[in-house]
Amino acid sequence: MVENLFKDAPIAKKRLPKLKRGSASTQLHNSLRERIIDLELAPGQYLSRIEIAEAYGVSQTPVRDALLKLEEEGLVDTFPQSKTEVSRIDVEHALETQFLRLSVELEITRRLANANDPALTVKAHSILAQQNAVSTANDLDTFGKLDRDFHYALYEAAGVAQLYGVVQARSGHIDRLRKLNLPDPGKSASILDCHSRILDAIDKGDADTACEVVREHLMGTLATVEDIRERHPSYF
Repeated sequence: MVENLFKDAPIAKKRLPKLKRGSASTQLHNSLRERIIDLELAPGQYLSRIEIAEAYGVSQTPVRDALLKLEEEGLVDTFPQSKTEVSRIDVEHALETQFLRLSVELEITRRLANANDPALTVKAHSILAQQNAVSTANDLDTFGKLDRDFHYALYEAAGVAQLYGVVQARSGHIDRLRKLNLPDPGKSASILDCHSRILDAIDKGDADTACEVVREHLMGTLATVEDIRERHPSYF
């Protein structure tokens, strides 16, 4: 039996962000997307438009628009005249996104290393320090958010910040794989090590080494996908 969106509506409502003035559908999309990526809304879970509208205090119009955008991103599946549910993790989709992201981030890394300007990595260094702190506290949720912030800082430093949104719009499947992979022993330490070596190589102007580490870093989760699938078969 598939779960409803909210098992305990009063508790769920306390967790939900209050939508601000502006585009309700955009805010709703962002909130639902984050909950899907965080696996709070699990693959295969039924999504009720009525329950979502009631929980967020909006009409069904922004709910419909938010779900349509999530469907375009491959994060929900809609069955006409039937139901809408969170999509299962699509490994082929994840592989395609990985190809795109690797292509973009290798070029970003090479550009930053060739620029030979330490000022460009100041923000990324600050985020890495925060990641180290939350890793020590074993705060994996914050660690994962800082991981995304770290990569965004590199896009921003290279002057291609808008490309981050393009890549992220396709990253729902691989981001859920990363969420499942992050608690594995040694994973957070491996991420910190790669981030540190990437910045070190960029700061030294060593583009080849920086790109080599980026390739190692971005291929890590997909190298363990079969193990992840074996441990979480219902998510695929």
